[in-house]
Amino acid sequence: MAKQGQMDAVKIMAKDLVRTRRYCKKFMLMRANIQAVSLKIQTLRSTNTMAQAMKGVTKAMQTMNKQLKLPQIQKIMMEFEKQSEIMEMKEEMMNDAIDDAMGDEDDEDESEAIVSQVLDELGLQMADELSGLPSAKDSLAAGAAKQTPQAAGVSDADADLEARLDNLRRQ
Repeated sequence: MAKQGQMDAVKIMAKDLVRTRRYCKKFMLMRANIQAVSLKIQTLRSTNTMAQAMKGVTKAMQTMNKQLKLPQIQKIMMEFEKQSEIMEMKEEMMNDAIDDAMGDEDDEDESEAIVSQVLDELGLQMADELSGLPSAKDSLAAGAAKQTPQAAGVSDADADLEARLDNLRRQ
């Protein structure tokens, strides 16, 4: 059209083009603004949902706090502890009475003998360590007298173990 000399039409079309470009820019800015507003609305919805959830939790906590009476719970716990201690004392008394009635004093001797045997197998000399300790009924002396035949066998095992250890040290 410019070649044909229609300059007025070319100017009008140029103005339309400038106006169209400006509208395109404005539409893009408006679109960006609308997206920003949409994100803000979404954020507000999320915040509102979170506030509603916090409101529900707060109501539940208030209800629980009203139901929990701390002095009463402390009193219950103290009573529980007291009853538990009483029960433990009664249980100990019953066990002692049963032990006295059944004559289970030999159980202590047997258990000490087993412990001593296990420690001897591990190479520990419990008799030497316990000789200086006071005994209630000289049960250690009686237990040591019963184990004298075993002690000779254990000392042979100890000597064998020490010989092996010396061999390992030399290598």
